[in-house]
Amino acid sequence: EVQLVESGGGLVQAGGSLRLSCAASGSTFGYAIGWFRQAPGKEREGVSCIISDGRPYYADSVKGRFTISADNAKNAVHLQMNSLKPEDTAVYSCVAAEMCTVVGGRLMLLAVDYRGKGTLVTVSS
Repeated sequence: EVQLVESGGGLVQAGGSLRLSCAASGSTFGYAIGWFRQAPGKEREGVSCIISDGRPYYADSVKGRFTISADNAKNAVHLQMNSLKPEDTAVYSCVAAEMCTVVGGRLMLLAVDYRGKGTLVTVSS
């Protein structure tokens, strides 16, 4: 059993930065750890993931602005979000998935086995 707990959300002005963290309990070996986000009235969107060999993947919408990293010693994954835009406003959820890939610029997290409760990011204009 894996539990994922997100932290780091909040309110920031456009152009600002936030760093989200996902702390995992239990073994995440072999999983891709990534982030979904969902804004009110919009579909859930894959944002970024890091796979077991350390390679990161990003949706086109955040590439160049967001950076995902893993802290294996603490069993945590971080998402550094820079140059934030109002359209980045959403609830961000951490997931452990069996597969992560990018198709047509969209990040796909497949066979999600575990998911955190989410953290709210609000970017004001």
